[in-house]
Amino acid sequence: MKVAFLGLGAIGFPMARRIAEAGHELSVWNRSPEKSAGLASKTSARVAATPADAASGASVVITCLPTSDEVEAVAFGPDGLASTLASGAILVDCTSGDPHESRSIANRLAEQGVDFLDAPVSGGVVGAEAGRLTVMCGGDAVVLERARPVLQAFGAKIILCGPTGAGHAIKALSNALLAIHLWSTGEALVAAAKAGVAPAIALDVINGSAGRSNSSENLIPQRVLTREFPSTFRLALLDKDVRIAESIARESGTPAEFIELAHKLFEWAHAELGDEVDHTAALRIIERQAGVVIEG
Repeated sequence: MKVAFLGLGAIGFPMARRIAEAGHELSVWNRSPEKSAGLASKTSARVAATPADAASGASVVITCLPTSDEVEAVAFGPDGLASTLASGAILVDCTSGDPHESRSIANRLAEQGVDFLDAPVSGGVVGAEAGRLTVMCGGDAVVLERARPVLQAFGAKIILCGPTGAGHAIKALSNALLAIHLWSTGEALVAAAKAGVAPAIALDVINGSAGRSNSSENLIPQRVLTREFPSTFRLALLDKDVRIAESIARESGTPAEFIELAHKLFEWAHAELGDEVDHTAALRIIERQAGVVIEG
């Protein structure tokens, strides 16, 4: 199948690589050309000069960008991919995007006979490299089946969540839970340290009881206790996702005090720590306030 992939970030690069290795005819585009060149040096992928060039003749185009605003710009801006998409093509947006903007993009593409799936992913860089991502899709079941041979290159669990926008909605809400778990676990570890329990011991107890989460089992031991904070999922992006989750809850009239508080806390951490740090670095705000370092 002829595929285009736009957005070769930390998770997009291994996703695109797996598509090429699965035998699809792949064209790639990235704002930083060296990323495209790097992928082409490892695979048979063709480096495209523009989004329109990448999408030309493709039956499936995948975008994996930081925000929905950037997807819209890449699709409909100068040399945008929509200008060369033929009727019957599919745009699969793996961005952790905004469901409102997804529906707007889908409606504009539908006018030229192009189908759309919002299909954000979860599983991180490790999952992308192993082809073990969860892909949460919004759109039509028939369209998903047409795109499935491509999605299977990097997705082990491909779920149709509902109509257009549903994939982006559940991804934002899931990441709001990530934010809540991460921050609350950080607070618990600092309180435990002040009570005389070392962070590593506190985590051992938490992970053997009801308080465990991915944050306590994986993120904090691997990134915070080690003080490595590898920037594979930026704090700026988690802040954006929690903001989307808050807007989904607010617009639906859903009481969401925890999500609203998480948005305020991560917006604060983002403002304090900047755009480039890993999302787990948010715990440095808790450490700074308490005068305790979570290390082991």
